[in-house]
Amino acid sequence: MDAQVPLVVPEVNPHAVSSQKKIIANPNCSTIQMVVALKPIHDAVKIKTIRVATYQAVSGAGGKGIEELENQSRAWASGKNMPRAEKIPHQIAFNLVPQIDVFTDNGYTKEEMKMVNETRKIMEAPQIGVSATCVRVPVFRSHSEAIWIETEKHISALEVRKLLSNAPGVVLQDEPAKSIYPMPLHAEAKQTTYVGRIREDLASPNGISMWVVSDNLLKGAALNAVEIAELLVRKGIL
Repeated sequence: MDAQVPLVVPEVNPHAVSSQKKIIANPNCSTIQMVVALKPIHDAVKIKTIRVATYQAVSGAGGKGIEELENQSRAWASGKNMPRAEKIPHQIAFNLVPQIDVFTDNGYTKEEMKMVNETRKIMEAPQIGVSATCVRVPVFRSHSEAIWIETEKHISALEVRKLLSNAPGVVLQDEPAKSIYPMPLHAEAKQTTYVGRIREDLASPNGISMWVVSDNLLKGAALNAVEIAELLVRKGIL
């Protein structure tokens, strides 16, 4: 990661863009939706640690990933032999694969280390402890994330809901009594980061747990790039 190249999510660090920076990077899809949800909390009470488990759609592996899920599902439904996995390390239909990208020397995958390093850079908080487990799931589109954070000061689940109800790019779907919470099926083709299942973590006095879902092909990729371009126009750089 080049320290001189801004890594930008417009809702989080728009000030990183300037006319002096000729190259601007678009972050990883799984990182984008997480920092959009966490930045308002960090601004309010400072986040000390982030632990995240991602449930990432096959579209994150490109067209070949989509083809594999389609072909394997059709073969299973018709009683045919399962096609050999090629793009994803193992059969993805009716399965979970806890590997996205290659493993590094520390036992984490490159995808997981992207989330660690990009989160710290975008949130301008190198001191935050970040740990990630990234899993490929048999969903065509939209990544989901279970996130646990620990903050320097206590914040209630109600206060987090209030913060996120006014956060740019965020829509709350948090009425568990009515079975209302974010799901990849409903996030597909939406330009939004959905947050729900907000609750105080039973394992930490200053902990919050939440569930975050966003379309990885929109806010996780193309839309964020478009929003960066719009930001450049508003600043008079383009």
